[in-house]
Parts: sequence; C-alpha cells; structure tokens
Amino acid sequence: QVQLVESGGGLVQPGGSLRLSCAASGRSFSTYAMGWFRQAPGKEREFVGAIRWSEISAVYADSVMGRFTISKDNAKNTVYLQMNSLKPEDTANYYCAASTVRIGVPMRQFEYAYWGQGTQVTVSS
Repeated sequence: QVQLVESGGGLVQPGGSLRLSCAASGRSFSTYAMGWFRQAPGKEREFVGAIRWSEISAVYADSVMGRFTISKDNAKNTVYLQMNSLKPEDTANYYCAASTVRIGVPMRQFEYAYWGQGTQVTVSS
C-alpha cells in the first residue's frame, strides 16, 4: 500500500500563488509516476499534471500550462504543485495520485492506483 498526504491548500486571491505538497509513504518504491487532479463542485475530476519519478519534465493540462509547475524531491518521496496566476476557475479540491504504470506519463484516472484525501483550493477576492 501507498499512502499519500496532500497539504498546502487554502484561500487565495485571483492572481495569487499557492504550493501544494504530496508526501508518499509505504510502498512508494512501487510507483513510477505522480499526478495531480482536481475536482470542482458539480464537475468531473480532471487531470492537472503528472511527472515520473525518474524524469525531470512534467506533463500538464492545457488549462494550467504556463501557470502551474510540478516538481519533486525523490529523497523525500514528495511531489509539489506550484500554482501561479491563480484564477477563480482553478477553485477545486486537488488530489495527488500515484501510478504503477511503467511507461509514459499517465494522464487518466484509471492509471492511478493510489489517491490522497484531497486539499481544497479556493481562488476568490
């Protein structure tokens, strides 16, 4: 089993920034990629971005490209989501997830076996 714990959510004004963290524990060595998803009220959960533990570059959804950045600290088994230039439409519950997919960067929910509990991000003035 892999446990994921997100932190860093909160209330921020439009144009502001937040950094989310996701710490993995347990059998995290069995995972190959980490992803971020979000779910707004009344909407389906959607892909935000993902990165493989073995690589430097991440993949992003078009809606966050250029504003969000994923980074990681392999030694700490922690992945970060830096969110800049936040917009009201970024308001959602943000989830990190761990994938055991061995090839490529998984972008679909079913490719992720482990999920965190989520952290709320609210962008409002």
